[in-house]
Amino acid sequence: MLIGIPREIKNNEKRIGMTPAGVRELVQHGHGVLVERDGGAAIGFTDAQYVEAGAEIVASAQDVFARSELVIKVKEPQPGECGMLRPGQILFTYLHLAPDPQQASLLLQSGATCIAYETVTSDSGGLPLLAPMSEVAGRMSIQAGAHHLELSRGGLGVLLGGVPGVEPAKVLVIGGGVVGVNAARMAAGLGADVTLLDRSLDRLREIDVQFDGRLRTVYSTSDAIERYALEADLVVGAVLIPGAAAPRLISRELVARMKKGAVLVDVAIDQGGCFATSRPTTHDDPTFTVDDVVHYCVANMPGGVARTSTISLTNATLPYALQLANRGVAGALDHDPHLRNGLNVHAGAVTHAAVAESLGYPFTEPLSALSASRGRAALVS
Repeated sequence: MLIGIPREIKNNEKRIGMTPAGVRELVQHGHGVLVERDGGAAIGFTDAQYVEAGAEIVASAQDVFARSELVIKVKEPQPGECGMLRPGQILFTYLHLAPDPQQASLLLQSGATCIAYETVTSDSGGLPLLAPMSEVAGRMSIQAGAHHLELSRGGLGVLLGGVPGVEPAKVLVIGGGVVGVNAARMAAGLGADVTLLDRSLDRLREIDVQFDGRLRTVYSTSDAIERYALEADLVVGAVLIPGAAAPRLISRELVARMKKGAVLVDVAIDQGGCFATSRPTTHDDPTFTVDDVVHYCVANMPGGVARTSTISLTNATLPYALQLANRGVAGALDHDPHLRNGLNVHAGAVTHAAVAESLGYPFTEPLSALSASRGRAALVS
């Protein structure tokens, strides 16, 4: 199979869909790889390294999309990239379609097969291709929050861990998944007073044991969110419903009652955000203020540490990319039900139930969509 890796074009996005080491693995399995010129240059992956790994360097994204059977990216395709997709082509990347009806419409029009990293599942019930970036984003959320608590950034002027004789900042983490646990670990490690909310008692028990009393675990209710948000200096929104829009857990009214100079970091912004006042921001202009509360809502947080993120993401995606390349999309999705859960759009149909519900499209069961497209192809031939 011929695999294409274009340069990312989202604001300040310097990650790339595959490292040279990943490319070498694909080539060793008999596949061709096209890499757009200077696609990884900003993070130290040179064209020469990709050539040494067996890739062909091409001049433009148009070349990548026109020639590739499988396109591997990091971020959701921008409108111009959606216009370069074609029927039968496979797109493998983060999509986050629930809050993005324009992208969904363009992907449906393209006729392409679009597999979203964030809805691929595992035997343990996890999201293995979301987890690496969730780990990064969770840890970065505390770095960003601590920075924007500084007075010069609009914050309270509070040091996260305090100093002897001065109490530490109060940090509220909403959500006990991968993002939340990594955020809590960073905050506790810096000496903050950390409270973590979740709606699973089993998960709260696991986290309580894991942290051995270094943070407070509380069952998440509206009362608990209100109480701890009003006390907090920093709130991290870390909730996720796979494929669906994030629930709005902090209202505009509650934001208005929070401490002036408190900081909200919305890691769920890719899925629409979990604070009523959230809207996507960029690394160029990462924050805005509502009612004197600082909001950090960067939609591609891991792009800020793009080299670390690219290596971590490739480690996770490479086995699935090899499945798609070795078996073809129908064979790979027939074989692996967890990869099949990643199928969001196929041949003009929405094939993920949560995405369909969020956007108001009819849901087509993935195997039915694949079978129907195979039938159409047979009639044409």
